[in-house]
Amino acid sequence: MHSIAIGRRALLRLSGAGALGTAATAALAGCGADAPPPPATSAQPGGTASPDGQPRVLLAYFSRAGWNYADGGRTFLKVGNTAALAEIISKLIRCDTHRIQAAEPYSDDYDATVARNVREQNADARPAIADPLPSITEYDTVLLASGIWNVRAPMIMSTFADGYDFSGKTVYPVTTYAMSGLGTTERDYAASCRGADVGAGLAVRGEQVNQAQAAAETWLRRSGLLT
Repeated sequence: MHSIAIGRRALLRLSGAGALGTAATAALAGCGADAPPPPATSAQPGGTASPDGQPRVLLAYFSRAGWNYADGGRTFLKVGNTAALAEIISKLIRCDTHRIQAAEPYSDDYDATVARNVREQNADARPAIADPLPSITEYDTVLLASGIWNVRAPMIMSTFADGYDFSGKTVYPVTTYAMSGLGTTERDYAASCRGADVGAGLAVRGEQVNQAQAAAETWLRRSGLLT
């Protein structure tokens, strides 16, 4: 399916967030917000994510604070871009949220994280997740949210995607980015989320994440997640 991206270059993009861009100079994109992210461990299989008759939605997101790329330079984020976007989405729809966290945390230092990401991509690594969800069985819809690091989602998102059976579920990529939109997430999740139907994703530019609510609402309505 085609992606929905909102912002610049005549694409329908969202005002957004990001981490790693196309090249090392823009590898970690971003801009953030001081608002706290959604609860990191609110997801519970079979939880009260949505009203009766509506899809049961899980929003699983990975977000990195610290030094990030922004408008050609660097900015320090107290809250990562994807966490800020996840908060917006979680206020628009009923969903359970789960923050994906690395067992070996990523550095606050931009260049160190860029270098680690390059190593992990080159090795097709699966970084370990701290406190993973035991199951996603009870969810009908899963939103997989992350930054875009060097054209694709951080490899820890592949760890998450490989870890569950997505049969019969709909997966929606959600990304924050500097210049790569959804990157390769739709293709990657189609391959790694076994049995899933991958829907049109949402891409939000990092420097504009604080203005993303209207665009997120539009995307949620188009995806049938908000009526």
